[in-house]
Amino acid sequence: MSTKDDLTKKLRDKTAKIAILGLGYVGLPLAVVFGEAGFHVTGVDPDKRKVDSLAKGISYIPDVKTETIEKLVSGGMLTATADFSILKDMDAVSICVPTPLRQTGDPDMSFIISAMDELAKYMHKGMVVVLESTTYPGTTRELLLPKLGVDNGLVAGEDWFLAFSPERVDPGREDFTTINTPKVMGGITEACGEVATAWYEGAIKIVHHVSTAEAAELSKLLENTFRMINIGLVNELAIMCERLGVDVWEVIDAAATKPFGFMKFTPGPGLGGHCIPIDPLYLSWKMKSFHYNARFIELASEINTNMPRYVVNRVMEGLNDHGKALKGSKALVLGAAYKPDIDDVRESPALDVIGLLRQKGAEVQYHDPYIPHIHHEYDGWKMDSVPDLMKAVKDADVVVIVTNHKQYDYKAIIESAKFVFDSRNATGKLGKNSDKVERL
Repeated sequence: MSTKDDLTKKLRDKTAKIAILGLGYVGLPLAVVFGEAGFHVTGVDPDKRKVDSLAKGISYIPDVKTETIEKLVSGGMLTATADFSILKDMDAVSICVPTPLRQTGDPDMSFIISAMDELAKYMHKGMVVVLESTTYPGTTRELLLPKLGVDNGLVAGEDWFLAFSPERVDPGREDFTTINTPKVMGGITEACGEVATAWYEGAIKIVHHVSTAEAAELSKLLENTFRMINIGLVNELAIMCERLGVDVWEVIDAAATKPFGFMKFTPGPGLGGHCIPIDPLYLSWKMKSFHYNARFIELASEINTNMPRYVVNRVMEGLNDHGKALKGSKALVLGAAYKPDIDDVRESPALDVIGLLRQKGAEVQYHDPYIPHIHHEYDGWKMDSVPDLMKAVKDADVVVIVTNHKQYDYKAIIESAKFVFDSRNATGKLGKNSDKVERL
């Protein structure tokens, strides 16, 4: 029996030993899906707090229930460790580590490189490796293939198997999760793609097999570039509507009544999350090496990046209309998460809005029911969520709604506030009909 056939058999009958490198928003849900499908899964993460939490059967990610972790751990289907040496006994490894951008906009590959270097120490014949971390086209072939395979004398597609499958995690979402969101899979060789697909088909409902790792890498970038550009479009529309004196939210709702040829996107205070603000810039960065300027991406990024400043300028103008200067005013920012009803602050525009308000001399506080503490990595400031929301609302000269959490009582907030700037249309018709509220 060939190496490919032997490994495929182990994957299909679920006797293969599985490892997930990185137990964050992507890795832990994936480990759970594989564990619930009948695979014995070992999660590997250098963060001892995560390892200790899982050892106790406790989840630290809202999308993964503690009861689920407890059941998998007690049943022996999921274990966690910070010891990478366990990889020597693994048959299948999925890499789910972060891929942020540097301040300069260049890809930060340090997490991938670190995971790759550890894995390289324990590579052996009969192993399949899948990279899930979002990255630029060519990463799997240019970085992982030489380090994991060539340097260890292993031939891809014969001795071992390498593929890319982009994560599609949307925190807080319940209708589409890891198990029922289709997975794209592209191998370094056809055999690599077939083995990796056989593995993921044992746990994921739909696996879409593409011809190369590069096609899979680029598919992820297309998904989020599409969203980034369309959000940039409606953000610019919001700016234009404000100058025209037209309600942008009414315009978008009217356009959305068309049952074909239109997809609804809404404006806001800027982009946030682990994908949309970052992924398209990986593609833009890569294309520079081909002397090509990705103009749509660059323009949308410019518009979206400027939205926090635009919001703060609108707040300043609104306060002026109420006879107050922004400098010295008390500003309360509602919401620190990058999207409603989650505890994720990655790339959240709230951090920029708060920072800009502070720079202009406002006395800033924030409230978020999901996030008790925030800090700005580059500017160094730290803040705690105010304990008494309604008191803070009453005391503030301006309440700035940045994240439209569902649990906020917007009617009570409007009644208690002196002035509200709503960057998300969270107040809806209440805000539209109130002299206290100004909407983006």
